[in-house]
Amino acid sequence: MGVGGISIWQLLIILAIVIMIFGTKKLKSLGTDLGSAVKGFRASVTDKSEDKDAEGATDTTAESTVQQNESAETQQTEQKEKV
Repeated sequence: MGVGGISIWQLLIILAIVIMIFGTKKLKSLGTDLGSAVKGFRASVTDKSEDKDAEGATDTTAESTVQQNESAETQQTEQKEKV
C-alpha cells in the first residue's frame, strides 16, 4: 500500500496482540454486549419514527423501551457473572 496505509499483515498482527491481551472469552462477551446495544439502539430509533406517525402510542412505546433496557441490563449482568 501507499504511505500511511495499513496492510492486511499489520491488521492480523494487531488482532493477534488483542487476542493475547484480552482473551477470547472477554472478546466474545464484549462483542455480545456491543451487538445487544446496537440492536437496542435500532429498536429505539424505529420506535421513535413510528411514534411520529402514531401520536396516541407514546405510552406503549415508552414502556416497551424501558422493558428493552431492563432486559439488556439483565443480560449484561448475567454475562458479567459468567466471566
